[in-house]
Amino acid sequence: MTRTMNLLYLLVLATIGSLVSLTGGVLLLLNKKFAYRIAKFSNSFAAGALIAAVFFDLLPEALRNSSKSTNDIFSWALIGIIAFFILERRLRWFHHHHEHNGDQTVPAMLIIGDTLHNAIDGVAIAFAYLASPAVGVVTTIAVATHEIPQEIGDFGLLLKLGWRRRNIVIANVVSAMATIVAATVVFFVGRNHEALVSPALSLSAGVLLYIALSDVLPTVHEKHPSRKWLDSSNVLLIAGAAIVYIAIRVAAHIEG
Repeated sequence: MTRTMNLLYLLVLATIGSLVSLTGGVLLLLNKKFAYRIAKFSNSFAAGALIAAVFFDLLPEALRNSSKSTNDIFSWALIGIIAFFILERRLRWFHHHHEHNGDQTVPAMLIIGDTLHNAIDGVAIAFAYLASPAVGVVTTIAVATHEIPQEIGDFGLLLKLGWRRRNIVIANVVSAMATIVAATVVFFVGRNHEALVSPALSLSAGVLLYIALSDVLPTVHEKHPSRKWLDSSNVLLIAGAAIVYIAIRVAAHIEG
């Protein structure tokens, strides 16, 4: 496959990831009650998909692409978790501090945070694609699922802050472009520095695992727990993990 075709396929994946993430926010503008219902259930599915992508897709691929020890792979994953924790703490402190004081920079910080999040998604998709196109497809699926409930929350908050719907859509479309830009930059850098692929996959795995366990699953736990072992949240989490696992197996068979 030529370099141009590889870039084209990657851009298609990055664009799909961006568009899917925006559907949640657009849905909120069209039907708020239905959107929040989707967000409530999609969080469980997204958590399962992200966790499965980390353990069945990104980390195994990082190991396959690395000539170094297993410890190096997991060290990069740990760095990803710690780095994103520190970054998120900083952004949340700024958000709550300025929101408490009625600061008008809150919407700007929300969009900046979302843009950074989208850029990280683009980095993960691109490095996964450089390791293997099939891995890139699966990573895109996992990344897109967790963006849907997040975008619903972001759109809802901007509405509460008095933003017009048109401006919300424009701001989030521009923010979503960060996925495509980041993926393009990584494509050109990663192809010329193949040694970066394995550490970057591990780093991305750590970030996505942190997002799944620290951001997505706590949202699921906010819902009043059911006495059933297999309530809707549990079933959807298992379904998310199972679908990603099946997608990985099918992709490996096609590539194999």
